[in-house]
Amino acid sequence: MKSKRLSSLLGDRRGAIGVVIGATLPVMLGSVGLAVDVAQWTLAKRSLQRQADSAALAGVYGLSQGADAQASVTRDLALNARYSLDGPPIIERGPSAGPYAGDGRAVRVALATVLNLPFAGMFITGGARITAESTAALVPTGDVCVLALENTDTAGIFMGGNTTVDMNCAMVTNSVAANAVDTGGSSTVIASPIVASGGIAPSDNYADGTVLLPYSLAQLDPYADLPDPVVPAGNSKMDVKPKQSRTYNPGTYTSVDIKGTATLNPGVYYIDGGEFSVGSQAVLNAQGVTIILTSRTAASNPGSVAGVNINGGATLNMTAPTTGTYQGVLFYQDRLDTNQSHKINGNSASTLQGAIYFPSSTIDFLGTTGMNIACVQLVARQLTFSGNSKITNVCPSGQGSKAFAGYAVRLVA
Repeated sequence: MKSKRLSSLLGDRRGAIGVVIGATLPVMLGSVGLAVDVAQWTLAKRSLQRQADSAALAGVYGLSQGADAQASVTRDLALNARYSLDGPPIIERGPSAGPYAGDGRAVRVALATVLNLPFAGMFITGGARITAESTAALVPTGDVCVLALENTDTAGIFMGGNTTVDMNCAMVTNSVAANAVDTGGSSTVIASPIVASGGIAPSDNYADGTVLLPYSLAQLDPYADLPDPVVPAGNSKMDVKPKQSRTYNPGTYTSVDIKGTATLNPGVYYIDGGEFSVGSQAVLNAQGVTIILTSRTAASNPGSVAGVNINGGATLNMTAPTTGTYQGVLFYQDRLDTNQSHKINGNSASTLQGAIYFPSSTIDFLGTTGMNIACVQLVARQLTFSGNSKITNVCPSGQGSKAFAGYAVRLVA
């Protein structure tokens, strides 16, 4: 009888299961607690990283629009605060380390927070410190040689008539219009990509294979660092009658009217008010020259800034300097201009080499006999191509004129 009870007790597994459960329960609870901690830590790490990424991108977008990088980052951090930070954020324009160290077009943001974990908190005090950092930068996306700085809901680039625009580079406008690049007539556009801050309507005027990039980043003014014009003393006139040939030296001119043949020696020419006018049968030779259109009274009377009117049929042989302050710049109009419209025309024998920079104005290319322009960069508030003009952009090596880089905002580290 006693033997049977002993065998029954030894064969009863219910007590063994209880012992096993009692022994393993702390391990099971610990595993569950650890899993919860890991999940919370991972979520917090990802959220903090997204916060750092967003802030770094905001800083660079601010830079691209002329805003202060640190203010842009601070504003974004306030809008996207998911965790209280452990100390002030690190915000660096021109990171102190990494592949973009010292690059003024890069912004680094480093954040830290302390997370109180429910399971680990039973054993440690002070919580777990989580860090995240991110670097964003303006990175080059390709060569640009046409840029319209217009940033309102008005189109920035217009192409019509029978014009052929063959730029061998990107055309960009900062316009936010629904159709920021307006094409029409029998125009043919051979340029890629076509980029706008606003929309770009599809068009048969674009050559096959043209890439359209609407709703893109506004591009920086590549010539924003050029000094504002200071007009030297002088009041000469440049007046060349038909069939006359004259040569001029750098200096200040109050008016320019070329109907014959004019040769400009290398240097900088300041046009103080009035108009830089080249007639339909004129010949203008100007090698290593910068024409600055300005006015002594521009600050008080912006409408007095000199303009340019180059008529169809004129023969232009013009190149920009290859060195100096105005390296690569052929025409530069004072930023104080009040959005006048300026006409640049010419015949099929014309060659322009250099930047045409009219940041506050409209440039009209209205060729009537087929205008070929070799190696030109066009930066203006608005740009219009019409008539029978043909614009070709092929830059020879070893000279100061060159296309400038387009930029996009990217996370780089």
